Amino acid sequence: MNDLPSILQAAPAQSTALIIPESGTRITYQSLRDQVMAMAEALAGAGIRPGDRVASVLPNGPATIVTFLAASISGTAAPLNPAYKFEEFCFYLEDTNARVLLAPPDGAEEARRAAEHMKIPVYSVETDARGVVRMVGSPKKGTISMPKADDIALVLHTSGSTGRPKRVPLKHRNLAISTGNIVETYKLTPEDISLCVMPLFHVHGLVASTLSTFRTGGTVVVPEKFNPMSFWRTVRDYKLTWYSCVPTIHQLSVARLNERPQGVESLRFVRSCSSALSPTLMQKIEDLIGVPVLEAYGMTEASHQMCSNPLPPRPHKGGSVGPGTGVQVSIMDEAGNHLPSGELGEVVIKGPNVIEGYENNPEANAKSFTNGWFRTGDRGMIDSDGYLHLKARIKELINRGGEKIAPLEIDEVLLTHPSVAEAVAFGMPHPTWGEEVAVAVVLKEPQNEGALIEHCKKHLADFKVPKKVVIVDKIPRTATGKIQRRAVAEALAGPATAGAAK
Repeated sequence: MNDLPSILQAAPAQSTALIIPESGTRITYQSLRDQVMAMAEALAGAGIRPGDRVASVLPNGPATIVTFLAASISGTAAPLNPAYKFEEFCFYLEDTNARVLLAPPDGAEEARRAAEHMKIPVYSVETDARGVVRMVGSPKKGTISMPKADDIALVLHTSGSTGRPKRVPLKHRNLAISTGNIVETYKLTPEDISLCVMPLFHVHGLVASTLSTFRTGGTVVVPEKFNPMSFWRTVRDYKLTWYSCVPTIHQLSVARLNERPQGVESLRFVRSCSSALSPTLMQKIEDLIGVPVLEAYGMTEASHQMCSNPLPPRPHKGGSVGPGTGVQVSIMDEAGNHLPSGELGEVVIKGPNVIEGYENNPEANAKSFTNGWFRTGDRGMIDSDGYLHLKARIKELINRGGEKIAPLEIDEVLLTHPSVAEAVAFGMPHPTWGEEVAVAVVLKEPQNEGALIEHCKKHLADFKVPKKVVIVDKIPRTATGKIQRRAVAEALAGPATAGAAK
């Protein structure tokens, strides 16, 4: 299997591919395949050709999955976060050179307005009571040519620490190889039933929970959103065998538990990825649920998974993300030398699931690749068993519950406020989200924190809006005048100096 259509064709026709818990709807693989091809032909009829970008802004569910697969066949899928605001949609639609936007029949006003502003056609995507997804008002069906392994299936953005988000082009073979690595790591079979609670505009939900399950002909349960109150009922009712999510969701799922929930005997393991899992939380879940909690390490640039703690009987280590999974992992110093076991340096990776470069960004590529190794921007060490331990980030990204946020985006928005002379955003520790957004601000004239936060709300998705504003007389700098965000964070993130957002 070296492309997404071959993954989709692997399962028997009448096996269940998707379950929608809100309605109880079950969609077979044959129905899914038919829907995907029908939408791919509709997109071709709308003028989409190989390489054309199909933007979408849809909630989790069958519409998102059908749209993604259809777009990857007729052109290239470019799913976007529905939480973005008008200016963000304008940037992403322009940056991907989107030819069309697919949106739900109701809502998505900001995305629709941005597409209209940019004269991009918008088509509604609706799902009927039987779980059949279709593109509303599309022209007559067009002819599609099936994609090749080296065609770009999916383009996503990864937040840059010093500039605008970078485009990550993921080829069909990148995604296919990554799903194979995940299947092998967790010994997935057609009997497995996964739960997708991660957003389907990120590789975590798309690749780990969904495509990897499709590869083996298993079943994916896809609620529209995560609900901690019904989570364990969903596990019980659909006899889930595994699920994968960020530590924030893990924490919320066990927050009210004092003992093992009834009906979870079907679970084989629990997976955690996209943000650091504390050994304490890992142990709490294992004690309550009675299955191994396996922390993994993924990046968009690697088509998701790079490392994972293995299934028993091999040990899984709290505080480690495990050995490489079909990916070479090494530790490198600043000069590009590989370091021995136990020494701390930058984590670098190499493998067929890793991109060959960012799209149209030679400067980022020059910084990110050394002798064929991709520099992750994370600091870590490899122990004597070959398990990777992550220690810190070199990049200045803020990781809020798995959402990677470029602080420069927040700086730029605040600098458009007439009262702001300087602004430096940074991450501060948070017990649930891992990190929360904070910002240090130098004012030209008096202004309160609330007004600055309201200004951000108008221009940024909610998860990027600062929750803490610190008014300072000057921003800490090095002797050469350079701002170091980590130094700002260490100096200013304490509660005693903060003006907290409501």
